[in-house]
Amino acid sequence: MKKHWRITSVLVFLAAVLIGGLYGQRTSALNDETKESLRLYTELLSVAHENYGDEVTYKDLVHASIQGMTRLLDPHTNFLPPEDYSGMRERQRSSFYGLGILVGTRNGRITVITPLEGGPAARLGIRTGDVIDTIDGESTDGLTVDDAVDKLKGPKGSVVGITVLRRGAEAPLEYDVVRAEVPLTTVRYAYMIDDTTGYIYISDFNRGTSREVGEALEKLQEKGMTQLLLDLRNNGGGLLDQAILVGDMFAPRGSKIVETRGRNRNSFQTFFAEGQRKELDMPVVVLVNNGTASAAEILAGAIQDHDIGIVAGTPTWGKGLVQTVFSLSYGAGFALTTARYYTPAGRMIQRDFSSYYDYYAYSTPLEELEANGGIEQPTEGVVESFETDLGRKVYGGGGITPDVVAGPDHLNGFQVKLRSRNSFFDFSVDYTSRNAILNESWEPSEEVLAEFQQWLVRENIASQEEIDEGFTLPETLDYVRLNLRAEVFNSRFGQEAWHRALASGDKVIQAGLDQFVPAQELLQARRELKSSREDQRASLGSADGL
Repeated sequence: MKKHWRITSVLVFLAAVLIGGLYGQRTSALNDETKESLRLYTELLSVAHENYGDEVTYKDLVHASIQGMTRLLDPHTNFLPPEDYSGMRERQRSSFYGLGILVGTRNGRITVITPLEGGPAARLGIRTGDVIDTIDGESTDGLTVDDAVDKLKGPKGSVVGITVLRRGAEAPLEYDVVRAEVPLTTVRYAYMIDDTTGYIYISDFNRGTSREVGEALEKLQEKGMTQLLLDLRNNGGGLLDQAILVGDMFAPRGSKIVETRGRNRNSFQTFFAEGQRKELDMPVVVLVNNGTASAAEILAGAIQDHDIGIVAGTPTWGKGLVQTVFSLSYGAGFALTTARYYTPAGRMIQRDFSSYYDYYAYSTPLEELEANGGIEQPTEGVVESFETDLGRKVYGGGGITPDVVAGPDHLNGFQVKLRSRNSFFDFSVDYTSRNAILNESWEPSEEVLAEFQQWLVRENIASQEEIDEGFTLPETLDYVRLNLRAEVFNSRFGQEAWHRALASGDKVIQAGLDQFVPAQELLQARRELKSSREDQRASLGSADGL
């Protein structure tokens, strides 16, 4: 085993050197300096393994040294151990085999948030709020959500045994669930907000995203959609080709969607809209925040640069580094930054990462963003500006700067306490088990609010004094009504109903709805520019024929 990992350490280091050599157009044999570095590295491993004051394996030393090497480069170059590499590839697939449930942690236990309609769990009667107590006889105490999901997934047609704790049930309920295909949907929500406004939320970009978006657009247009609210908030990105295919649905044929530029000639690439689908010729508003990154920033940037729509929210993350993933020995992977993304107008998406702390931990307060037109950085020096197709000013080097700044409301202490203790979810599971909710016209009455307050005291979540003080604030009352309605709908009708209810109180969504007048003006200006260019081409063609 020692010999195995000593050999592996040399191979991994050699692979890194060779990758660097290939990208530098150097394919010659290792020079003397590199050979000396390799000898020093293997000697260091041997000394550390034999003489460190505690037990340490060659594997641990090799992995740690690789992580040190990647940190020298940039925040997004990463070594992927076999389990991480496998998980990454699975997330990029469009389906897996499991129970068909969305799970989360509630009060420290693995809990069913909602069963997916038509899935194995829903067919067996597993409900929202059920606590998964054991999986194949093993307790779920202390499991993370990811750990639980790994145990629930498995080969198609295989059986997993679970026991469930349900409010009101005298004993645990036992289920043997046959695993079936579960789609990894990235269009989490697609519905009509009103008679003319469609809403689509894309959570990330995997192999099925462009198909899902295309299907969602068709469905909403059949329902009468004439304007679209596209939500990319907290979309961390994913597959570049899927972002390009989605961009193709919005951008005019032949227009640039994204460009990559790197150190080497083959890293310079430009991707254009190929017109595979009919251009979406309607007002568009795109919602973004500091969780919008990478492929999602590419899509938002293309829409903004070509004046296809208005971008509203807060500045995006600014992750514009292109990772090329290399497969290594023993099932490991290496995500290496090989280029940077640039929007159609030439804006660099990547923001400064000279301070890793600021890169990951700092974000500009909303009040400051509103005061300076949404520009987040740089804090020193000159902000580089660019122009859209219609001549609007946009900014580069710090993610995508929204046209309109809008952020969520800040919660007060009492609201945070109610949310952190899962009060709305738990009360709603209990309430819907005793009351029939016939349709989405239901609103929490004064009697329901009083029952909720009594439940908070009974469950030791809040004292009567805290409740009396908290419920005097109008914003807290509105917040409670909104979240009770949403969680009751989740329990009774599912996740989309939950989201529709929350949308009515989502400050950013409401701000986005206010931007369809300027979005319509952009659309008209684009049409006029297109018509003018066609007239000019026709005129030149006539002149050539004289």
